[in-house]
Amino acid sequence: MDPECSQLLPALCAVLADPRQPVADDTCLEKLLDWFKTITEAGSSLQLLQENPCLVELLCHVLKPQGLSARVLSFSLRLAGVFAAQESCFQYLQFIKHFRVCKIAFVLSWKLRPQAELLPGLFGEAGPLGQAAWSAPTVRSGWIQGLRSLAQHPSALPFLADCGTLDTIFSLQGDSSLFVASAAGQLLVHILGLSLQGPAEGPPSPQACDWPVCAQKIVGHIEGSLRSMATPQVTQALNVLTTTFGHCHGPWMQVLWERLSPLVACLLQEDPLPAAHSLVDLLLSVARSPVLSSSDCGLWETLAQTLRRLSPAQAGPLALGILKLQDCPQALRAQAFGVLLQPLACVLTAADQAPGPPGLPEGTTGDSVTVDTLLSSKSACAGLLCQTLAHLELLQPLPQRPSPWPQAPLLGAAVTILRFCNGSAAPASDVGGRLCAILAGCVRVQRAALDFLGALAQETGPQELVTQVSAVLLEYLRSPDSSPTVLKKAFQATLRWLLSSPRAPGCCDLDPDTQLFLRELLPVLRKRLCSPCWEVRDSGLEFLTQVTRHWGGQAGFRHALLASEVPELAEQLLRDPESYVRASAVTAVGQLSSQGLHATAASPEQLGGQKESLLAELLHVLSTDSEGFPRRAAMQVFTEWLRDRHADVAEDTERFVARVLQAASRDLDWEVRAQGLELALVFLAQTLGQPSARCPYAVAAPQATPPGPLAQALRALSRVRLFEFAFRALFDCDRPVAQKSCDLLLFLRAQATPSGGLQEAEGSPDVVPVEAALQRWRAGEQGEPLGDLE
Repeated sequence: MDPECSQLLPALCAVLADPRQPVADDTCLEKLLDWFKTITEAGSSLQLLQENPCLVELLCHVLKPQGLSARVLSFSLRLAGVFAAQESCFQYLQFIKHFRVCKIAFVLSWKLRPQAELLPGLFGEAGPLGQAAWSAPTVRSGWIQGLRSLAQHPSALPFLADCGTLDTIFSLQGDSSLFVASAAGQLLVHILGLSLQGPAEGPPSPQACDWPVCAQKIVGHIEGSLRSMATPQVTQALNVLTTTFGHCHGPWMQVLWERLSPLVACLLQEDPLPAAHSLVDLLLSVARSPVLSSSDCGLWETLAQTLRRLSPAQAGPLALGILKLQDCPQALRAQAFGVLLQPLACVLTAADQAPGPPGLPEGTTGDSVTVDTLLSSKSACAGLLCQTLAHLELLQPLPQRPSPWPQAPLLGAAVTILRFCNGSAAPASDVGGRLCAILAGCVRVQRAALDFLGALAQETGPQELVTQVSAVLLEYLRSPDSSPTVLKKAFQATLRWLLSSPRAPGCCDLDPDTQLFLRELLPVLRKRLCSPCWEVRDSGLEFLTQVTRHWGGQAGFRHALLASEVPELAEQLLRDPESYVRASAVTAVGQLSSQGLHATAASPEQLGGQKESLLAELLHVLSTDSEGFPRRAAMQVFTEWLRDRHADVAEDTERFVARVLQAASRDLDWEVRAQGLELALVFLAQTLGQPSARCPYAVAAPQATPPGPLAQALRALSRVRLFEFAFRALFDCDRPVAQKSCDLLLFLRAQATPSGGLQEAEGSPDVVPVEAALQRWRAGEQGEPLGDLE
């Protein structure tokens, strides 16, 4: 510790210990605790306490009945744990006595008189547990965190076992503060792991009497909680075990599971099943454990039994977890996949004239329990279908998914659910009719089904089903009953199916079916861009941007788009009253212009003047729009245009860059200024003849620019006032802007320094503008925006 800090410590401790000077802000205490952690990690905690006895006296104030505020008390408990994390300091604090303080003259010195043991008073039954401050969650949390820091070495285990600490932790598992309750469970896991990781030659003995005392008490408490069959106690025990098996992988894990698995299996005999979700989490945690997944401990049989015992909604997460496992018996995987597909099997059966769900794996049927759940209420039906669709969407891209993957029936189920929701399905049974009534207009299920339908676009399917997919997507995009969120999902799913459409061999254009679909889709998009709902207009513009980015070079798409009046509508939305829509319109017209699809490009004889009008309009947005989102979008478009050498930019690149940087320097939005630096970096790389900007911290040195071209580049950079912009950004009040300015200047140095280019150019007329900009920056113009261009 620095001598100056050591001199300040007594006064600091006196302030913290004085109840007449309460600490109103926790932030300073957190920073102070971090500082002590840094000191103890770098040196000896024992030496720190011996050289600064005022720290011990501060800890002793915890033992006084009304000595400290809740904030300082919590801080002191955590500080004691930080010190006691080192075994030598733990021994010192465990047996040190409480000291009485004497102040002599004006100098704070300390006369120490033993009164009571310190650590037991801090964390034992006689500590803050009996004080009024214990009612504050921050004190209980500080107590737990202090113990968590303290329990780092085997010497702490006898202390924890003898001073009643474990009983207090057990009670805090049910604390009214969820944060405290969770921390108590995590602390039990840590103590259990510490007590069983000792230097034993083999795994712990199955006999609990041979285990360390702390392990005996914790495992005994868990066993008692599991036997109680009370849901709160069972949940606490299962959560502790879940974390234990998830974080600890020692050889004693198998012994622990063999001891507790019979009690876990007994839970499956209860009706109703207590803490079903926590039980699923535990079984999956055990199955993922590398120690247990490869051993014959009855785990797979327990998982199979649990799948049969759980309700459809409870079994879904367990089935998904089983299917994600790398090593799992094939029979169990088939059972889990069948459980996951049961709700969709019910839907297909309800909508199909033939008996049984078509195309699903053998043995997959919609049992009566699943049917009853779907028909019990709208919330239960929606919850089960949304969960099933989400689980299958997560499973679909995984390499360990079931094979063969039932693509066709899954497509059919998604389409059927969407038709049930919009009322266009023809139910084949009473169950189908009731599902239609339950799901009619259910936005939650519509969103989940559209997400799943979009995920299925990664693979193909029978042409008949693909046609049905296109039809149902058009139905949702056309329907006036589709909510804005459903329309957004429908646009996203449509995009994914469009981009996955097949190409004819030897043909670079779109296939006929896709072109036919586009001719039906673009009028719908045109209508949605005129919607009175801004969310719908925004979703339509986002779809237009993405599809143009991917298909802008396809002749069939270009012809259909230019004939649809969609580009004209996108340009009109640059003046939309909603800022989000204006931002999306800027991005859309920028992408259209990059592909030569902007509305003004329709008449070739007016190409040049009309193009400039778009650039001027986007510059107007950047300079005058009252909201940040459109201005950010304009900066991103300009950066892309410069990087891609857009025709509008190439006509006069320097003037373009200068005007954009001038507008960005005046913007109050830090993201606009940061994007301005990104544009400047692109221009810098192009001016220096580099294909792209490199990271200035890259290991490999970039190729240097020769002195002659470097001088020419410096003149160009000075003309656009790039250096003034970058120098001022160094003092920007927003850190990301200043950091980006550093990156730009470091990149310039990396390009010039290896060849000595800057040194050779120094003093020449070419670098006079650079030096002038630097002088103005040093003179105090750092925060001023760029002036008007001459």
